[in-house]
Amino acid sequence: MEENYPMQPHRPSMLNKFVQTNQVSIINLPFSGGQPKKGTEDAPELIEQAGVQNDLENLGYSVRYIQNPSFKTPPQIEGPSKDTIKNPQYVSDVCRQVRDTVKSELSQERLVVNVGGDHSLGMGTIEGVQSVYDDASVLWIDAHADINTPESSPSKNLHGCPLAFSLGYADPVPPEFAWTKRVIDEKRLAFIGLRDLDPQERAFLREHNIAAFTMHHVDKYGISKVVEMALEHINPGNRHPVHLSFDVDSCDPAVAPSTGTRVPGGLTFREAMYICEATAETSTLVAIDVMEVNPRLGNEEDTKATVNLARSIIRTSLGQTLL
Repeated sequence: MEENYPMQPHRPSMLNKFVQTNQVSIINLPFSGGQPKKGTEDAPELIEQAGVQNDLENLGYSVRYIQNPSFKTPPQIEGPSKDTIKNPQYVSDVCRQVRDTVKSELSQERLVVNVGGDHSLGMGTIEGVQSVYDDASVLWIDAHADINTPESSPSKNLHGCPLAFSLGYADPVPPEFAWTKRVIDEKRLAFIGLRDLDPQERAFLREHNIAAFTMHHVDKYGISKVVEMALEHINPGNRHPVHLSFDVDSCDPAVAPSTGTRVPGGLTFREAMYICEATAETSTLVAIDVMEVNPRLGNEEDTKATVNLARSIIRTSLGQTLL
């Protein structure tokens, strides 16, 4: 599904409290090492080919692409045991590069759009954002909390662990990730769209009083109120930068069929767009991640719908409006 709103001309530099230019860096992150299903490494190229650069240029942005083709080729990896995390060195090496690239682009007063790739990349994007904006809040849109530690993770796939590293919950820290550190605190993090949580994730969310809005809350209060509560919790008065990290599996499988961990009962297309619209209206967005599009899952129409969803998330978050 794709929603082609009329493009409204505006001056992006006047809309953002923290990035006073119209410069955008799209960082392509072709990577699938944090989970077992090949295909997420193909998504950035397809999203690029679908026309996201043109989308943003029509909104008045000047766009630069940053390519990372080396991420596609994993090193020779020994098969892990069932008790150890998978591909730790590969994931660590890539996420360190992501951190450094995000930091470099944000330091040049550019908005950053990170196009994955699987959501293990979040440990790199969060550290990169926090390196420049150490008071930035994180709005994590996902069916899953991605807050397992390497020890608590049932699957041992690192795309379920990025926030455990960013919050400092990974204890002990695997040696491959010694560079990671606690860079955000719980009051600056909120989730929307949760509906598939592991036991330790539930425990972390409750123990640390993290703002976690499940699909029950979306059904009960409506998406407008949920987004209002989430943003007010992490960024009262819109005084700080916001990093929006959007996993397309937060959406219902009817909306995002080509993704690896589909869970029924997710966000509608309009609910997803409302999150992006409301975030854009705060004028505080400095970085957005769009993760977990997997073009190898589903048929051609499934892939097209999911790629176009990713495009819609990006351009709506950067200011496209209905009027």
